[in-house]
Amino acid sequence: MPKMGNAPPSFGSAPQGTAHQRVTPGRKRATLLRLCRYVMRFRFWVILALSLTVLSNYFGLMGPYLSGLAVDSIGSEAGAVRFPLVFRYCLFMALFYVASALLSYLLSMIMITISRKVTYQMRSDIFSKLSSLPVGYFDTHQAGDIISRISYDTDTINSSLSTDLVQVLASIITVGGSLGMMIAISPRLVLVFLITVPLSICITRFITSRTRPLFRLRSLKIGQLNGFTEENITGLKTLQSYCQEEHTIRKLDQVNDETVNAYYNAEYYSSRVGPSVNFINNLSLALITVFGAILFMQGKMSVGNISSFVLYSRKFSGPINEIANIIGELQSALAAAERVFRLLDEEPEKADSPQALPLHDPQGDVELQDVSFGYEEGKTILHHLSLHAPPGSMIAIVGPTGAGKTTLINLLMRFYDKDSGEIKVDGHSIYDLQRKSLRLAYSMVLQDTWLFYGTIYENIAYGKQGITREEVIEAAKAAKIHSYIQRLPQGYDTLLTDDGTNISKGQKQLLTIARAMVMDSHMLILDEATSNVDTRTEMQIQEAMRRLMENKTCFVVAHRLSTIRGADLILVVRDGNVVESGTHEELMKKRGFYRELYEAQFK
Repeated sequence: MPKMGNAPPSFGSAPQGTAHQRVTPGRKRATLLRLCRYVMRFRFWVILALSLTVLSNYFGLMGPYLSGLAVDSIGSEAGAVRFPLVFRYCLFMALFYVASALLSYLLSMIMITISRKVTYQMRSDIFSKLSSLPVGYFDTHQAGDIISRISYDTDTINSSLSTDLVQVLASIITVGGSLGMMIAISPRLVLVFLITVPLSICITRFITSRTRPLFRLRSLKIGQLNGFTEENITGLKTLQSYCQEEHTIRKLDQVNDETVNAYYNAEYYSSRVGPSVNFINNLSLALITVFGAILFMQGKMSVGNISSFVLYSRKFSGPINEIANIIGELQSALAAAERVFRLLDEEPEKADSPQALPLHDPQGDVELQDVSFGYEEGKTILHHLSLHAPPGSMIAIVGPTGAGKTTLINLLMRFYDKDSGEIKVDGHSIYDLQRKSLRLAYSMVLQDTWLFYGTIYENIAYGKQGITREEVIEAAKAAKIHSYIQRLPQGYDTLLTDDGTNISKGQKQLLTIARAMVMDSHMLILDEATSNVDTRTEMQIQEAMRRLMENKTCFVVAHRLSTIRGADLILVVRDGNVVESGTHEELMKKRGFYRELYEAQFK
C-alpha cells in the first residue's frame, strides 16, 4: 500500500516530470476564458444566478446593520430599553436572513443545473472531437488516459462549477457590500484592512503559484493510473496465463504510489492557504476590536456601530478565507480544464479539399503508384510500392511480421496519408475524393474484433441502415455462424455484453465477417480476419465470400497461405517492398521467398 507519510518534495520546487506541463499565466487566463465561454452558453441561467446572488447577499448584508440599530435601541442606562423598536429590528433581521437562505438554496439548484449543462456539453464536445481525430492519435495515447479526461477531469470541473463558483460569486458581492457598509460606518477602522488584505493576497499568491504544478501533476498521474488499469483489465487473461499477477501488482503499487503522492502533495500544500489567511483575518478582528474601543471612549462611535462594524468585518474577511480554502479545488479544476482543452485543441483529421468529389458507384479498380510511407519522419515503412487490383479481383498480401501489410491497408482506407506516390480508385486519386464516400466503398474486418453492447442482430446490422432480418440471416449463413446463433436461447436477439465476452473469440470474428457481408460496399478488406477460426471454416468462408463479392475487389492479409491459394494476385511484401507477385502456382514455380514461407508452414 502507498504510504501517506512519504516526505513531500521541497516546497517551491517543481515536481519532476512536469516541465512539459507548465502553463504560462497567459495560458491560465485563456483556460479561464474558455470555461467562461462554456458557462455563457447558458446566459439565461447565468443571469438568473447572478440576480439571486445579488439579492441573497443584499438580504444577508442587512442583518449586521439592523443588529447595530437594535443594540443602540437598548441604550446604556437601566430601564431605557425600547423593546418595540428592538423587536421590530429583530423581526426584520429574521425575515432578511430567511429570505437570504431561501435565495441561496435556489441559487445552489440553479448552479447545479448550469454545471450539469456545461458538463454535458463538454463531454459531447470531447466525444465529437475524438470521432474527428486521426487514427494516429489513438495509436499514441492510452485509452485509460482519454477516458480519464472524459470522466474524472470533467467531473472535477463540474464540482468546481456547482460549488466553488457559487462561493466565489457570493464572496465577491459580500466583500464589496461589506466594505461599502464599513466605510459608511467608520472610514478610520477600514484602514486596518490596508495592512491585512494585501498580506492575505501575497500569501495566497505565493502558495498557489507553487501548488499549481502539483495539481497538473495530480491530473496527469490519475490519467496514467486509469490507463494502466484499463490496459491490465483488458489483458487480464494474458496476465493470468503468464502468471504475472505479482509483478503487475507491484507495478500497480508503484503507479498507485506515485498517484497518491501527487494527490497528497497537491492537497498538502494547498491546505496551507486557509489557515494562513484565517490567522490574518483573526488578527484584523483583534485590531478592529482594539481601535473600535478607543474610538468609543473618544465618543466617535456608538456600541451599535462597533457591533455592526465587527459583524461586517467578519463578513468581509470570511469570504476571503473561504476563497483561500477552496483555492485548491479551483486549481484542480483549472488543471483538469487544461487537460480537456488540450484534447479539444488536437489537430483533427485532415479535412477533405473543397474540390473533393463523392465516389459514386465505385467499380473497385484500385491502383498504387510508387507509394512510400512512414509513421515517423525519417523511418520509411513502405518503399516505392506499386500494385494494381482490377475490379472483382482478390488480392492477397502476405509476408513476415512487420513487413508493412497492415500499413498498406491503413493507406487504402486513408487512416494515414502517404508520404509520396499516388493511390487511385477508379482512376481518381483518393485525395480528390471525399473521405466518407471512400471509406463507405470498403467493408473492413480486422484481426481485433469489436462488438458493442446489443443484440447479435444489431451487431451484424451495424453498418447498414434499413437492413432486413432476412439479409442479416443470409450474411450469417455465408459467414458460417447462423447455426450457432440458432442454438442460442434468444437466437438473433441474444444480448452481447462487454465486447462479446460471453461468446468465443472465433465466434466474435465470424460475427464481424457477417457484419461486413451485409454492407453494400464494392471493396472488402480482410486483415487477418479469419485468424481465430479453423482452416476448414476459413475455406468455407472464402468460398462464400467469393460468391457474395462477385465483381467486387477484395484485399486479404493472411498468414495462413493455404487459404489464399485461389487469389487472383498474391503480393509478397518484405521490408516494405513487394519482392514477388503472381498467382500461387506462379510463385511456387519461382522457388523464391513465397515458396519458403509456404513450405515453412507445412514442415
